[in-house]
Amino acid sequence: MQALEYPFDSDYIIKKKKRIKRELLAGERTFLEKKIAVLGGSTTNDIVQVLDLFLLNYGIKAAFYESEYNQYYQDAMFDPKELVEFAPDLIFIHTTNRNIKNYPLLTDSEEEVDAKLAATYQEFEMMWTHLFETYHCPIIQNNMDMPFYRLLGNQDGVNIHGRLSFVQRLNAEFAAYAQRTESFYINDLHYISASYGLDAWSDPFYWHMYKYAIAVPAIPTFAYNLAHIIKAIYGMNKKAFVLDLDNTLWGGIVGDDGMENLELGQETSIGQAYTEFQDYIKAHKDMGVLLNVNSKNEKENALSGLNHPDGVLKPDDFIVIKANWNPKSINTQEIAGELNIGQDSLVFVDDNPAEREIIRQQLPGVAVTEMTSVDQYIRQIDKHGYFEMLRLSQDDLKRSSMYKANMERTAIMNSFADYHDYLKSLEMKAVIRPFEAAYLSRIAQLTNKSNQFNLTTRRYTQEEIAQTAQDETRLTFYGKLEDKFGDNGVVTIAIGRLEGDVCHMELWLMSCRVLKRDMELALMDEVVSRCQAKGVKEIRGYYYKTAKNAMVREFYGTLGFEKLSEDGEDSTWRFVIPAHYEKQNKVIEVITD
Repeated sequence: MQALEYPFDSDYIIKKKKRIKRELLAGERTFLEKKIAVLGGSTTNDIVQVLDLFLLNYGIKAAFYESEYNQYYQDAMFDPKELVEFAPDLIFIHTTNRNIKNYPLLTDSEEEVDAKLAATYQEFEMMWTHLFETYHCPIIQNNMDMPFYRLLGNQDGVNIHGRLSFVQRLNAEFAAYAQRTESFYINDLHYISASYGLDAWSDPFYWHMYKYAIAVPAIPTFAYNLAHIIKAIYGMNKKAFVLDLDNTLWGGIVGDDGMENLELGQETSIGQAYTEFQDYIKAHKDMGVLLNVNSKNEKENALSGLNHPDGVLKPDDFIVIKANWNPKSINTQEIAGELNIGQDSLVFVDDNPAEREIIRQQLPGVAVTEMTSVDQYIRQIDKHGYFEMLRLSQDDLKRSSMYKANMERTAIMNSFADYHDYLKSLEMKAVIRPFEAAYLSRIAQLTNKSNQFNLTTRRYTQEEIAQTAQDETRLTFYGKLEDKFGDNGVVTIAIGRLEGDVCHMELWLMSCRVLKRDMELALMDEVVSRCQAKGVKEIRGYYYKTAKNAMVREFYGTLGFEKLSEDGEDSTWRFVIPAHYEKQNKVIEVITD
């Protein structure tokens, strides 16, 4: 919804909350339903209502539990019946600098200040530890915004007695905990309050009148930032840029002006701004975002511009380059198809408002960023939180090269008359093993990202994945795949629940970048082998339809399962394990030890 996209009108959102919610819930849209506990150190009612809107806009329908005013610690530590029965999927702790009970006094010694800092931090860490042990779900914790006054002036952030110094040291402790603790995330109040404007953010009127620790007009900005983390936890980040070239990545029109006359580099202020923007875009590639070009241009001219000596982005930085005179809506659809990702994973960036409006109208799933002047491009993209980073994994760092390797595989495939010969030529090797600690983060990430090849679309937190790995009634499988073009990383996951001599497949998913390479056959062989070792005689498979997974509706049938029942679009399948099972995978070398 446009009203909830940056730059939004905060007053409108606050005044029209109910109307906006009705509009978001209208129609036949499918939502991911989650339960979120909000443990507040100040009033949270309007925060929850506005957060609800941003989450609905991302496709998350939340039920909320709210603690009573300033009862966050009691609810966290003493397990109230209502919270236990609520069984949250996620916990958000909304504290601010006003919840710091024991600031340093000017008469305190250095040891006394350090003791106060340790005690304040330990109270939070005990709370986090107890919540993890009790609810086994992700936790989001505000760090501390800056105090609204500086008793010591500019020394307040330097002298150990200053409140600003105390907040900064406490935030460093919070950050260190987040770095070493999976499924714990910081909502960065310290930055958001500064970006909004500290004087307006911490207006004391709203605290004394309503006990809101942040000003009511700032609530949409706060909730928007928080929603970025939540949608990232549940795998709703974008995956790729679709970028225009002329007057977007450089100033000028390369076909008219020539490469040598483009505004790019350090010679002019405008050129510097475009260079900074290219730096910003390239940094996304390094964190796993896929870069693509969609330009109305001759291919030769586009490549000339991308090879500009002062350019940061080069042709090799892009996965797909569409430089032609086709409508950009068609090019965008083709880019999604060639990457094998949904159109709702794309972010379209173009300086031309007419092109942006065409994409909005014809491809409503594609995110479209408003662009004004080049000096604002970075801010206009960055505020959207399209690619909110939770953890930077090795797979993220290698993603661009993985997709480039896939393009090479496709090119090789087209030269083979026989598909089986093509698969053999890839020299594929797979590792298929039970869940291991080193891959728990990636496994959880996959359960929240993969939609097209996901039979049940169950979502798991990392804690739930770790618990499942230790459950003796579960069989767990992860699969890595590599070939002569490179390592694809962890690409497939399955979980089976043992019940007597039957194994019920609770989860079976695969990354779409390895579709049609027989990895599913290799995994099936290993599922059968592990089931046989456990005395299992029958495997039950389940397909639950979603908006995206129609491609695997008959998947179990292709593996030799028989359909037992069908309930609307959903179905149940059965595979009776024969005494002498013949392996289906013929082209992948599998390592299980």
